[in-house]
Parts: sequence; structure tokens; C-alpha cells
Amino acid sequence: MPPPHAPPMLAAAASLRAAATALAEAGGDPAVLHAVLVKTASTSRAAYNFLLSRYPPPLSLPLLSRLPFRPTAASLTSALSSLSSSSPSSALPLLRRVLGASPALLADGPLSSLLRSMPPSHAPLVHALAFKLALSSSPYSASCLVTLYSRSGSPTAARRLFDEIPVPDRDPVCYSSVIVGLAQNGQYEESLSVFAGMRSVAVDSTMYALSGALRAAAGLAAMEQTCGIHAHAVVVGLDGNVAVGTALVDAYGKAGVVDDAVKVFEGLGHERNLITWNAVLSVHAQQGDVQAVVETFNRMMELGFAPDGLTFLAILTACSNAGAAPEAEFWLEAMRSKYNVKPALEHYTCVVGAMARVGRLEDAESVARTMPCKPDVAVWRTLLMGCVIHHKADMAKSMGQRLLDINPKDDSTYVMLANVYSAAGRKDEEAEAWIAMRDSGVRKEGGRSWIEVRGKAHVFVANERRHEQLLEIYDKLNELLQEVEKLGYKEADEGSWHHSERLALAYGLISGAVPSGKVLRIVKNLRICAHCHEFFKYASMAIDRVIVVRDVNRYHTIKKGACSCRDYWTSGLLFRTREIVSRCKKL
Repeated sequence: MPPPHAPPMLAAAASLRAAATALAEAGGDPAVLHAVLVKTASTSRAAYNFLLSRYPPPLSLPLLSRLPFRPTAASLTSALSSLSSSSPSSALPLLRRVLGASPALLADGPLSSLLRSMPPSHAPLVHALAFKLALSSSPYSASCLVTLYSRSGSPTAARRLFDEIPVPDRDPVCYSSVIVGLAQNGQYEESLSVFAGMRSVAVDSTMYALSGALRAAAGLAAMEQTCGIHAHAVVVGLDGNVAVGTALVDAYGKAGVVDDAVKVFEGLGHERNLITWNAVLSVHAQQGDVQAVVETFNRMMELGFAPDGLTFLAILTACSNAGAAPEAEFWLEAMRSKYNVKPALEHYTCVVGAMARVGRLEDAESVARTMPCKPDVAVWRTLLMGCVIHHKADMAKSMGQRLLDINPKDDSTYVMLANVYSAAGRKDEEAEAWIAMRDSGVRKEGGRSWIEVRGKAHVFVANERRHEQLLEIYDKLNELLQEVEKLGYKEADEGSWHHSERLALAYGLISGAVPSGKVLRIVKNLRICAHCHEFFKYASMAIDRVIVVRDVNRYHTIKKGACSCRDYWTSGLLFRTREIVSRCKKL
């Protein structure tokens, strides 16, 4: 017990210690502590607040209205601390009760706790309440609101709210919440911009801010940004943090730099968890390196980690990208029978992809029809792509119809059907595909490619007309066209000369920011076309450089005229583009 005339803070601390001791002696049962407080007629705020934090919401909420003293904001915060870690369904009843009894209790602390427990769909409602209470720009409440908006898929609202927080009041939590939220919603450049702003005003970096920024860099496959964030993590001493390290592994992997991803992974040592192992497995899987994936998996198992669905998704993705169909079938069965992990739709999709890649289209369709989960768009599109690659026009028609039944506005389906009909010489059906696309009001998604230069992503579209170095870019591209022609590649179709990925390549060469001998890294939002894929193979010889293209399907590491995809994703697609474009114009 504290001395009779002890200062209030000391008395509260002593009461809190006594409450904690009593709770520990009761084996962690808060009901026993509650009984002691009632029996001794205690009015200790610290003890009761401690009790409120240990009770689940069904018990803490009634107790809140039966305290032997007038509830304070601290009491409400204690009750809410248990709420945020359990079911959020109690949040709204509690909010109504507090508003009806004493709205003044909703200070910054209690409101922040309440916001953390709210369903994301209620973001606008609680934002309005925070605004009425003059707390919407408080760093605590605003940070929670930013997170809530981000989880509800409203990054614009989250960013707007962040901007309303006075700059001097923006603390590490404020910055972390918006950086992570923007990255989670695909606003990668904006997320990196906020991260740069945080550093410029010397706000301390947290593991959340670094992980969020790395997620954004991974989304852009931004190698320079990843390296810069990595260096900053080393300076602030967070490079050994497992969350930051895992994000680094993912970011280097998404940039196609496998060696650096593995180096970071190995450097984490005993800090590695299952998420980290899954991240490095995914790095190898993206490259279709089945051997590296299996070796890493065996290491993981030797250390006693239990694989989960993501572990096997990485293994099966590697099999799909490599066309290793027997291995994919083996691992699908092993995850079920040996490791007791139930395969999900994405696992079956990988097996279908592996079979389709090597031409086992009937087997792939059989898997799609007999698997225990309903096939989705990804499954039928994988089969359609296999039909295009292996010139199976009849089967492609069936797969295409399934896709259009699901989504009649799917532009890629019409384009692939037209491609397979063109390659098969079925002109009437090719024309019908284009007409159906036009009549459905569907337009082909525009291709975009970008290359990172001095930490900035430069985005290009086909026949680009807005870049400040436009003339130099086209001059360099024309020079490249002449060089590859000398090596034996002559391209009659002028329509593909100025595709976005070629313009990005030309800019990377003239910028001077990618030193001679270094890898040129390009990202494209769609699949690289067959003509550009062939052009890049010859260009890699002409400029004696490695070119890495990350398209919507996979990584293409092109070196000395050969691609790591072994031309699977583009073989069979060199159809007569000029003729098809001409037909489209006539329709």
C-alpha cells in the first residue's frame, strides 16, 4: 500500500501494481479481481481501468456504467482497448451509448480506440462524428481514420484527410498510416511521394512506413527506389527488422533482382518467419526456377517451419512458369496428402497453366472441370492462352465463350480469339471476333510501359507525343531498328515500331542514368507483344545489354538474343498485324 500522503500518481501506480498482482494470482481471471474490488469497496480508478481493459466487451460495457466513480475518458479508453482486439460488432452499440450518456467522454484517446474497432464501411460516418467533435485533424484520430478509409478502398479520401492534419502535428504514425494505405490500394507513386516528404521533414521512419514504401516500390518494380529505401533502413537501424527485411525481399524480387533478394533473405538469419520464407520462394517462382524453389522449400522444412497455402502457391507458380506439368501434379497431390493443406482455386489454376504451357490442353481442361472449386476467369483465360499458343482454334472458341459469358466486356478475350483465328487462316471467324468486340462497345486496353530513371518512373504509351525528350527518343529507336536489321531482324509492320516498351527502352539508353553494362528494366501493364519480344532479343545483342521486361504474365530476362521464357508466351502470336489493323479500320 502507498503511504497515507503519497502523491496521486504514486498512489495510482501502486493501485495498478496491486491490481496486476491480484490478476496474476487469480490465474488471469479478471472476474476474481472484480470480486476483490467490490468486496473491499475500492474506488481506485487505476484498478478499475485496468479491469475494464481485461474484460471482453459484453462485460466491460455494463461495468462502464456501474463504476463507483464518474467515468472518464481514460475509463472509456480502457474499455475500448479490449473492444479493438475482439469483435468490432460491439463498437456501434458502445458509440450510441456514449453519445447518449456523455459525448464529452469521446476525447482523442477513446475515439482513436473506437475507430480501430470500426468496420471499414463506417469510415464516412465516424469521420463526420470526429469532425463534429473537432478531432478529425488530431494526429491520433486522423491516423485511425486514414487507416479506416484505406481498408475501405478509398485512398483518395485517406490522402485528403492526411493533408488536413497540420504539418507540425504529423507524427510517425500519421505518415505510416497513409504510406501503407496508399500502397495497399495501388497508389504506388503517391505512397513513395509521401515517404519522401516524411524524410524531408525529418520525421522518424517506422517499420510500417518502410514496409509500406517498399510495397509501393515493389508495385512499380522500381529498383532505384528499393535501393534507396534499403539504404535508409540501414541508416535508421531497421534493416534487420523482419517486416522490413521481408518487404525488401519482395521488392528486390519484383524488380527481378534475385541475387539481392536472396542476400537480404540470408542476412535476416534467425529472424526469418514463414512470411519471409514464402517471400523468397515467390522470388524464385516468378522466374520459373523450380529447382531453386524446391531447394529453398526443403531448407525451410528442415528448420521446422510448417508450410501453408502461400508456400505451395509459390511452388506451383514456379511449375506453371516453367511448364513443369508433372511436377505441378506431384506438388498438388503432396500438399493434400503429405502436408494436409487444402488446395484452393489459385493452386489448381497453376496446375492448369503448367499443363497448358506444354500443350496438354485436354488434361488442363479436365482439371478445370473436375476440381472441387468453381473455375473463375483466370482459369479459362489460362486455357485460352494455351489454345492461342498451340493453335487450337476450336477449343479456343469454347474457352472464349466461357470468358465472355462471365464478362462480355473482356477486351483480351476478343483479341486472343482474333489472334488464334488469324493464325489458323479462319478469316471469317476472325472478322466476327472484331465485329463482336466493336458491337459490344469494347475497346482494347491501352498499353503502357515505364522505366525508372534517377528514382522516377517515366511512363510511355504507343506513339508517345508528350515526353520532353521526344525527338531524342525516336532518333535512338530508329537507330536501334537499323542495328537489329543488320543482325537479321527485319520488321515489315510499321505499326509496332513505336510500341510503348520500345520507347521505354530507347529512353533508358539515352538517359545516361543506366550505365553501360547495367541491366535495363522495363515494366508493362499488358503482355509484351510477339513483335516487341522478338525485337528485344535482337536489341539485347545490338547493345550488348541484359533487358528485363516484367509484363502482366511473367518476367522476361533477355540476354544475348535469348529469353528466359523460352519464347512460350509469344510463340505462335506473330500474326499479320498490318492485315488485322486494316480489317479493323474497314469494320
